[in-house]
Parts: sequence; C-alpha cells; structure tokens
Amino acid sequence: MKHLSIRNIALALMAVAGLAVATPASAELLFFADSRSMSVASHRIEGDRIIVKLRGGGEMTFDSALVVKIGPDEVPYSEPASTSVDGEIDRVGPTGIDGMRVPMLAGTTSFDPIIDRASAQHGLDARLVKAVIQVESGFQSRARSPKGAMGLMQLMPATAREYQAGGNPYDPARNIQAGTKYLRKLLTEFGKELPLALAAYNAGENAVRRFGGIPPYA
Repeated sequence: MKHLSIRNIALALMAVAGLAVATPASAELLFFADSRSMSVASHRIEGDRIIVKLRGGGEMTFDSALVVKIGPDEVPYSEPASTSVDGEIDRVGPTGIDGMRVPMLAGTTSFDPIIDRASAQHGLDARLVKAVIQVESGFQSRARSPKGAMGLMQLMPATAREYQAGGNPYDPARNIQAGTKYLRKLLTEFGKELPLALAAYNAGENAVRRFGGIPPYA
C-alpha cells in the first residue's frame, strides 16, 4: 500500500472530517451602466450576451450593453464544497498531491462515545478527532508504530506521560483523552492553522517549526 505523505495526511484528515479549509478562489467584478457592480466567479461572452458564473453556484445572463467594464475582484472568495446531485458531500474523496485518493470518514465505531466526550471537553470537532484516529491507527487500539507511537491516536511515550496516559496508553479512553488534549494544544500553538497542527501531530512540533510549515521531505 502506498504511503501517505504528511501533506496528504493533512489533506486526508481534513477531508475525512469534512473540515477541509476552503481555498481562496479568484473573482471578477462586473460594472454596470447604472453604476451598480457585482462580484462573480467568472464570465464568458456568447454573442451579445455575458454569462456569469455566480460565486455561490449557478449562472446569470446579461445583455452586454448593460456591462461597461469587467475587472478582477481584489477580495477572493472560498470555493463551496463539492456536492453530488442529491446535495450530499462527495463521498469519493479528493485526490492527494501524489495522485492517490484519500479516505472518507468511517461510520459508527465503538469508540464514538469516548471520542464525543473528549472532543466536547477540549473544544474540538469530534469528526476531526475521529479522522486522526482513522489515519493514525485505523481504529486499532493496540497499534504500535516502529518508532514507538502507541494506541488509537499513536501517542509517543513522552506525549503519553505528559498528558497522563502513561499508566496504560493503550486504553482507549486514556489514549483518546490524551491525544485530543494534545491536538487542542497544537491547534492553539499554531494559531488554529489546521494543516500545521495536523502536520505537527504526525511529524512533530519541532519539524514544523524548523521548516516553518509542513516538512518538505514528506
């Protein structure tokens, strides 16, 4: 199985949690003859008509005689999440940087009550915590990495001790409580920048600080 890079881990975690950070998209300003203006995603010209793509989706058509000028909108907007025809979020999943598909969030698990309690206690979205567990351990409570990371949220020994899971870091409740508290700390430390916090969780805080972002070797 192909290994997910740290960049793709960050993408996967945000995607499976449904928390992907919207990417700013360019926009355009239409200036009308009556001095009104309108911000749109893009436009195309068909004969004597100007057809604009709306920022929220859909299109509108104007007589070109009504539009005196079109220029760039200096205020970008966020692209809406991809949806299917029935309005549900696309379950296929986005494509990672190296072309592989990232996973979607797992359904109900036996750990959900623990995840919900820990997330509520530390002010995190439960979907995010569940996504970390899914990517880090695949919901295997006895998982242990070659580097010694342990349990559902793959806590390193020092992290387990610091966040009071050292007594039994494989215990789901202790592990999730400690991992959630640590993730909250990283989000605060990195200014609520989710990709940086996730990269720090996976690659280490020092690596993110050293490279000033997601490590380039990932």
